[in-house]
Amino acid sequence: MRPVLRGRRLRDPNMRDRLYELLEHDPLAYSAGSRFIQIIIGVIVLNVVAMVLASVPELDARFGALFEAITILSVIVFALEYLARLWTVAGHTPRKGSALSDRLGYLFSTLGLIDLMAFLPAAIVLAVGRHATLAALGVLPFFKLVRYSPAMRSLLAAVHAERRALIGCIVILTGAVLTFASLLYAIERDVQPDKLGTIPHAMWWAIVTLGTVGYGDVVPVTPLGKLISTFAIISGFAMIALPVAIISTAFAEEVKRRDFVVTWGMLARVPLFSHLAAAEIADIMRLLRARTVEQGEVLVRRGDVASSMYFITAGEVEIALPSQHVRLADGTFFGEIALLHKTKRSGTVTATRKTRLLVLDAQDFHALIARMPTLADHVHTTAKARLADSGDLAAAELAQAEKGGGGETS
Repeated sequence: MRPVLRGRRLRDPNMRDRLYELLEHDPLAYSAGSRFIQIIIGVIVLNVVAMVLASVPELDARFGALFEAITILSVIVFALEYLARLWTVAGHTPRKGSALSDRLGYLFSTLGLIDLMAFLPAAIVLAVGRHATLAALGVLPFFKLVRYSPAMRSLLAAVHAERRALIGCIVILTGAVLTFASLLYAIERDVQPDKLGTIPHAMWWAIVTLGTVGYGDVVPVTPLGKLISTFAIISGFAMIALPVAIISTAFAEEVKRRDFVVTWGMLARVPLFSHLAAAEIADIMRLLRARTVEQGEVLVRRGDVASSMYFITAGEVEIALPSQHVRLADGTFFGEIALLHKTKRSGTVTATRKTRLLVLDAQDFHALIARMPTLADHVHTTAKARLADSGDLAAAELAQAEKGGGGETS
C-alpha cells in the first residue's frame, strides 16, 4: 500500500501548489523560497564563470574535467527546475484554462524559452561531444537572471511597453541610412569605387557614421562628401538620443509603477487598512516609507523619543517591555501609543528575523488620524486593548506620562 500512497502524494494538488509557491513566490531572505533562489543564482554564476574560464586553453587543459562537471551539474539543476515549473504552472495562470493550455503557455512564454535554452543546448553539446562549443553557450544561463532581477524585468517591460515607438525609431534610422548612403554613393562612387561604388558599401559608412562609431575604414575625400558626412554625424546624435530617451523614460515609469504595486501589496497585508477605499490607500501610500531590517537588528530602544509608527508587512519583531516580551508578526503595527500620548519608548524592539516594515512619521500620523476618523478609532481601540494587557505600555508609565510627561512607550 505504501507505494500507492506515495504515488498519490506526487499527484496531490496541494503539493503542486506548495512547489509553485516555492518556485514563483518572491519571499523574504529567511524563507525556503529565498534559499532556493540563492541556490539557482549560485549555479548560474558558477556555470557562467566556468564557461568563460573554459575558453582559455591553458585553464581548459588543466581544469577541463572540473569545468565539464560544473556544466553537467548545471544542466541537471536547470532541467529539474524547468520540469518542476512545467508541472506546477497548471492552474496558476490568469487565463484559468486547462492544465495543458497552461503548460503550453509556459513552454512558449519568454521566461519558459529562457529556462529551456539555459540547459537544452548545453545538454545537446555534451551528448554530441563537441565540448569546445560549450564556451559559446555559457552566456545562455545568464539570461535566467531576468526571472530573479527586478531591474532586468523592469527594463524588459519598459522596452515592451515602448515597442511601437522603438520600431518607429528603427524605421527613421533605416531611412536616414538609406538617404545618406545614397547621397555619398552619388558623390563618391567614381572617386572611391572600391569603398563607395555601391549603395550597400555606402550603407556601411552611413551606419558607423550615424552610430557615432566612425571606424575610419571608409571616409569621404571630396568636399561635398565631407559636407554630407557633417550632417550625417549631427543626425547620428539625434538617432542615438531618441531611443535612449524613450527607453530611459519608460524605465523610470516602470520602476515607479513597480514601487507603487509593491507598496500597495504591502499595505494590503495590514488589516488596519483593509477597509479603506482606494483613494484613501493612495493617500496613505504617499506618507509611508518602506524599510527592511535584518534579523537581530534593533529598531527602537527603550527611552528613545517616539518619532514613528511601524506596520509589519512581512516578518516578526519582539518588543522587550519592563514586565514582559511581546512578539508581533505580519499585519500588525506598533508604536502608536507613544505617538498618541507623546511619550518616550517603553520597550526595545528587535527583529527576530528579516522584516519588512512601513514607517509612518509622527507628524504624518497625527495628520492622518485627524482626517480619517475611522482609522483613528481603530488605532485608539488597539492602543487601549494593549494598555489593558500591558502589551505596549505599562500602566504605571502611562500614568506618570499623563502627570508629568516623563513616561515612555514602545
